[in-house]
Amino acid sequence: MSTDTNSDEFYAKLKGRLEETTNWPTEYLYKFIVPSEAEKINKIEHIFDNLGAVITTKASSKGTYTSISINLQMKDADAVIAKYKEVSVVEGVISL
Repeated sequence: MSTDTNSDEFYAKLKGRLEETTNWPTEYLYKFIVPSEAEKINKIEHIFDNLGAVITTKASSKGTYTSISINLQMKDADAVIAKYKEVSVVEGVISL
């Protein structure tokens, strides 16, 4: 089974859960972990630029990784998933 098929299945399940449990529009909290490289952190922050997002970052105790929390008003499950897909192109990112 290809990785694309796995991710398609994951996003389909996520969409179903979001639509069942959430009243839209809503405030949504994204959480990511990324290697502590300015370029990677900036790429993620840039994806959420000009959307009214509240972004907080925190470096791990050894400084190897950075956690990024992004709080943002989202209109529907498709919009949430679109942002996850945009962020997934950043090398080394882990979505929580």
